[in-house]
Amino acid sequence: MEPIAPAVIAPQLEIKRYTGIMDWLTTVDHKKIGLMYFWFVVIMGLVGGAMAGAIRVQLATPGAVWEVVEAAHLNGTDVPFNLFSENRHLYNQMVTMHASIMIFFTIIPGFIAFMNYIVPIMIGARDMAFPKMNAFGFWLLIPAAILMLTSFFVQGGAAASGWTAYPPLSLQGMGTNPGQDMWVFGVHLAGVSSILAAINFIVTVTNLRAPGMTWSRLPLFAWATIFVSIIQLLATPVLAAAVTMVLMDRNFGTTFTIASQGGDPVLYQHIFWTYSHPAVYIMILPGFGAISHVFASFSRKRIFGYISMIYAIGAITLLGFMVWAHHMFSVGMPTILQAYFMYASLLIGVPTGIKVFNWLATMWGGSIRFTTSMKFACGFICLFVIGGFGGLILAMVPTDISLTDSYFVVGHFHMVLVGGSVMLLFSMTYYWWPKMSGHFLSEKAGSWVFWLMFLGVFVAFFAMHISGYAGMPRRVPVYYADFKFSNYLTTVGYFMTFIAALIFFVDLLVSYRRPKITVDDPWAINDIQQSLEWATSCPPPVYNFAVSPPIPVVEQIAHRGNNP
Repeated sequence: MEPIAPAVIAPQLEIKRYTGIMDWLTTVDHKKIGLMYFWFVVIMGLVGGAMAGAIRVQLATPGAVWEVVEAAHLNGTDVPFNLFSENRHLYNQMVTMHASIMIFFTIIPGFIAFMNYIVPIMIGARDMAFPKMNAFGFWLLIPAAILMLTSFFVQGGAAASGWTAYPPLSLQGMGTNPGQDMWVFGVHLAGVSSILAAINFIVTVTNLRAPGMTWSRLPLFAWATIFVSIIQLLATPVLAAAVTMVLMDRNFGTTFTIASQGGDPVLYQHIFWTYSHPAVYIMILPGFGAISHVFASFSRKRIFGYISMIYAIGAITLLGFMVWAHHMFSVGMPTILQAYFMYASLLIGVPTGIKVFNWLATMWGGSIRFTTSMKFACGFICLFVIGGFGGLILAMVPTDISLTDSYFVVGHFHMVLVGGSVMLLFSMTYYWWPKMSGHFLSEKAGSWVFWLMFLGVFVAFFAMHISGYAGMPRRVPVYYADFKFSNYLTTVGYFMTFIAALIFFVDLLVSYRRPKITVDDPWAINDIQQSLEWATSCPPPVYNFAVSPPIPVVEQIAHRGNNP
């Protein structure tokens, strides 16, 4: 018998581990990536908010009133101060880039930040399914944002066609103004980032759940993540197709959207809104799932109507793909299609109403703690319902045709996105920041942030509804004196929200100097909620859990000896 050769032991590969800034630049840890998303969103939110400030300063100055401008011309005197009096084209650029930054680099990545950090912990996973792809998706946002922001400094300036980029406006400056092309490439990069995140979340939640976490035990935030990832995966390539048509028409001689050469600009609108209406739900469905946990936690109850909440999110996801043309009633379409899109748009109010009533039922009879997170959640319901009623008005064909391209539409959109999505992001931050950073945010400063934000949003965007109902068109740098008071109100409301944002930003920085949290469940809620993210340290270790966490969570907490 031949002697057995000794086993060859493969040499151990040295794993180079970085520290400091290189650790953050090379990390694939979902928690660090989530924090990088978060701080990117905070910075982009301040930039986009400052652009909104420039718009509001323009509309609050005496030189923005048409009668004042005309009187100055007739009298041969100087026009009163007007921020964009010498460059009205810059005003259009500011409007376009404000919307683009807030949508593509603030609200959508804002929810992805929390999905990145919280969802793997919430389902008992040690990381995302594809950690390197997760990091790649984040780093794509940096060149995307740089492309858009630096387009202000190229010949002709940044994109000025509105965030919708409708042709023929988006075709102006072909061959001479690369700003619109840079905008398209920025959208492409942000879209690829969004698609990669969607694939990662779907695989993570489907395959990496802890043993015993069946679909019927999946937290609502994880359910919302699944549904919004489906929307991102299916709808984002459609947006890429739309803006690519504009890019080709501008640079390669195609005529997809040029009506005089056989193209169809209305086709662009259909393709664009096939993405952009579902995108509205990308910007709010994760928050729907998240504040379900907030309401339950600070009411000392389990969420009311768990199954109906899942079906409601699913119904919103499905219906969101079926109502895109309600943005296009004024374009012209057969009466039967107008009727279909009108009734389908009204139908979305049903699952949304189910969620609102379930949140109210969760609070009913509960032992409510009005933490800052809970205040933002309650404020969200108030503002979102008001904004939603504006949507019901615009879903009616006759009223929509008369209000299209007015400030009523702008007010509705902002009441839903700022009064909805941004309020949700604030609530989620105050709720999960102790878990993410290991430090509390100030509840006292948080009350100031909440009331300034809540009242500012209501004043600013309800006044926009009044301006639009009175007939003020959107995206104009000057207006008739009839709209002066409502525009002043909107500007006052804006400054209230911006002050709130600055207080919040300072509090985020100061929070790192506060005492370190030493318990897993700093809100003392997990005896009822039984959620895995409150069953590990604040912040969690690199591996999240030392052992595969059992279900229900309360057993793990008792086993570790820190049951609240």
